[in-house]
Amino acid sequence: MSDLLWQKPGVAVDAQIQAFLAGDDVILDREFFLHDIAASKAHAEGLQRIGILSQDELAGLLRELDTLAADFRSGAFVLDETFEDGHSAIEARLTERLGDAGRRIHTGRSRNDQILVATRLWLKEKLARTQVLCKEIAGIALARAQAEADVPLPGYTHLQRAVVSSLGMWWAGWAEAFIDNALRAGETRDWLDANPLGTAAGYGVNLPLNRGHTGSALDFGRLQISPIYAQLSRGKFEMAALEALGSAMLDLRRLAWDLSLFTSAEFGFVALPAQYTTGSSIMPNKRNPDVVELMRASYASVAAARCEIEQLLSLPSGYHRDLQLSKGALLHGFGKGLGALALLPDLLRNLEWRADRMRAALEPSMYATDLAVDLAKQGVPFRDAYKQAADPQRWGEGDPAQSLKQRVSPGASGDLRLDVLHERLAALD
Repeated sequence: MSDLLWQKPGVAVDAQIQAFLAGDDVILDREFFLHDIAASKAHAEGLQRIGILSQDELAGLLRELDTLAADFRSGAFVLDETFEDGHSAIEARLTERLGDAGRRIHTGRSRNDQILVATRLWLKEKLARTQVLCKEIAGIALARAQAEADVPLPGYTHLQRAVVSSLGMWWAGWAEAFIDNALRAGETRDWLDANPLGTAAGYGVNLPLNRGHTGSALDFGRLQISPIYAQLSRGKFEMAALEALGSAMLDLRRLAWDLSLFTSAEFGFVALPAQYTTGSSIMPNKRNPDVVELMRASYASVAAARCEIEQLLSLPSGYHRDLQLSKGALLHGFGKGLGALALLPDLLRNLEWRADRMRAALEPSMYATDLAVDLAKQGVPFRDAYKQAADPQRWGEGDPAQSLKQRVSPGASGDLRLDVLHERLAALD
C-alpha cells in the first residue's frame, strides 16, 4: 500500500487494523472511480481559477486524469490493494507522473468530500437509468393494453375468482404504476442534484473555492451550500434514491407474483419465453420460472440496502467514519434492483397469453357483481340487489364481452382512458 496521507511520524500502522479500516474500499471504489476522476478534474480547474495551480499545472493534471480514466477503462490501470482507496490511487498516480503538481490536487479537499461527490454523481446516473427503464416498461404495458384491451381475464380478490377482468385492465395497471415510478425516480434525481464538492470534511476550508464552476462543470442543478448539510445529506440522499428504486421494485415483485401464478399448471394463463425459464436439476418434466422468481426476490436487496444505511445514520452532526459502510449497501441495492428491472421490458414484450385457458376459467359466479349493479340501476336498493345477486340460481352463463363493455366507470374495462396515460408518459420526456 502506498504511503498514507494521514500517517503520523513515529506511529506504526498496524496491518490488521488498517485492513479493518480500509475494508472493501478499493473494490467498491472501482464503481465510483471514473466519477471521482471527473470531480478531480473539476476541482483542479477550480484551484487554477483561484491561483493555487498554474495554467501549465492544470493542463498536466487534466491530461493525466484523462489518461488515468482511459487506462482504467481498458484495464491498463487496476485499482487494487496497492492503494488504500480510489482517492489515494488518483493522488498517487498524479504524484508519480507530475510530482508536486500531482500532490496539489488534494488541496482544499478531504477524502470524505471526494466520495461524497463521486457517489452523488453515481446516484444521479443510476436514478436516470431507473427512470429510463420505468418509462420503457410503462410504454410496453400501454401498447399491450391497447392491443389486448378486450381479451377477458379472470379478476381476483383475496386470491379468489371475483369478477371478469381484461388484459387491457391488467396492462393499464402496470402502465400507470411505472409511470409513477418513472416520475418518482426523476423527481428524486432532481432533489438530490446538489453539488457537495468543496465542502471538505463538513466545515469548508480557508480558500475561496470556485464552487460555482465545479457545479457547472459536473452538471449539478444547484449548489449544496452548507458544508454541515452536505454531511447530513450523506445517507439521507442514498436512502431516498433507494426508496425511489424500491417503488419500482415493489411493483416488479407483485407483477412477478402474477406471472408466477399465471404460469403455473393450475392457471396456465401465460407462457414465458423459453430463455426466462430453466430446467429442473432433478425433475426432467419441468421448466421453472426462475427468472421471474429472482425478480420477485430482488426487492429484498433494495429494502435491505436502505435499512442498512438507515442504521448508520443514528449519529450526531458532522462526518463519521461509520458512513464508509454505506457504499457497499448502496452498490448492492442498485446492482440487484437495476439488474432485475432491466430484464423486465423484454419479458413483457414477449410473454404470451393463453386466451382459451383464461376464458375457460370464467364461471357464472363472476357475473354476480354485474347483476347486483344492474338491479341497483333498475331502482332496487343495493342491499337488496346484493342479496338477490348472491343467489346462485340467478347467475347463469354470462357474456364476458358484455361484462367488460358495461364496466364504464373511469379506468375500468369499458373506459380504460389509455390516452390519459399516454399523455402522462409523454410528459416525462
